[in-house]
Amino acid sequence: MNHSVTQAELPGDLGLTWRPLTPQDADALFALIGAIETFDAPPYRTSPGEVAEMLEGDWKDLDADTVAGIDATGELRAYATVEIRPGDVGTIRAFVAGGVHPQARGVGLGAALVAWMTDRARIKLVARSDRGPGRIAAYLEDTAPDHWRLYEGAGYTAQRFYSTLRRDLRVDVHEPILEPGLRLVAWSEDVDDATRLAHNDAFRDHWGSEPATTESWVQGRSTFAPGWSFVVVDDSRSITGELFVAGYLLSGRYEQDWPVAGYSSGYIEMLGVRREYRGRKIAIALLAAVMTAYREDGIEYAELDVDTDNPSGAFGLYSTLGFTKVQGSRMYSIELEQVGPAVQEALARA
Repeated sequence: MNHSVTQAELPGDLGLTWRPLTPQDADALFALIGAIETFDAPPYRTSPGEVAEMLEGDWKDLDADTVAGIDATGELRAYATVEIRPGDVGTIRAFVAGGVHPQARGVGLGAALVAWMTDRARIKLVARSDRGPGRIAAYLEDTAPDHWRLYEGAGYTAQRFYSTLRRDLRVDVHEPILEPGLRLVAWSEDVDDATRLAHNDAFRDHWGSEPATTESWVQGRSTFAPGWSFVVVDDSRSITGELFVAGYLLSGRYEQDWPVAGYSSGYIEMLGVRREYRGRKIAIALLAAVMTAYREDGIEYAELDVDTDNPSGAFGLYSTLGFTKVQGSRMYSIELEQVGPAVQEALARA
């Protein structure tokens, strides 16, 4: 039986014509995403730099893996992207994202885009030469049930749930003393790749995590805040001038979100401790350092997102440090037994 994957056709009778996105669409895409976010009211806003990064990366094929819906006046009214990031070795993940301008909704464009993205992700997974499980994934806000239903209608299910936590920085921060040999230092370019290696070790037991390559590690840093980022090094294992990173915390600065939230915040993008170093107060020391840095810069709150099933017990740690949940999100996905040619049987059963 032939289970080949075919690409869903985008509708030609709903007022839009279709073409791939290009880097030159960054301004128009920023305007479209801004209109979508203003209408849907998520607790964040996407910056121009983040939009530009959506269209960057040597591993991306914009011609095949993106689409732009253009109305009769030449305005961008809908978009979709599909991306498989480099470095996946356990589960090959295809991430999908898209949206429709509020004035173009209600005619079926959203469902058509989800179908297009899902089929494009399946085609990319079938084309893989490696074998192993596959995943087609989309991240949606807890406050967007209309979006859930679009993906559920295409065969997705909610697989993972995330909580956004916040801490008031007016509350004093306790800074623990690290064991001898462990030293907290400010992040710098010189220690960045050692931080990547620490990240890959720290997250190898986390659901859904895949190793970061040197290329993927540095992609998407338009909001990176190096002055709010720290690492803990083990001097006993730092040789020939190269620091050995035992734990790290990287921050982002999302000033475009502050008017929406009604307060300023420092965002903890990544926090990890190598497994052999857990239980030695490294995470607490990193959190104390970054919250002190935020407060010294006049920031009102610290924020982060955490997987509610995080195996390291991070949720409990943050709670003891005064973080409380303010909102949530979820990952919808289609889980596949195999990528490559064998994925076709799994797709037929999905």
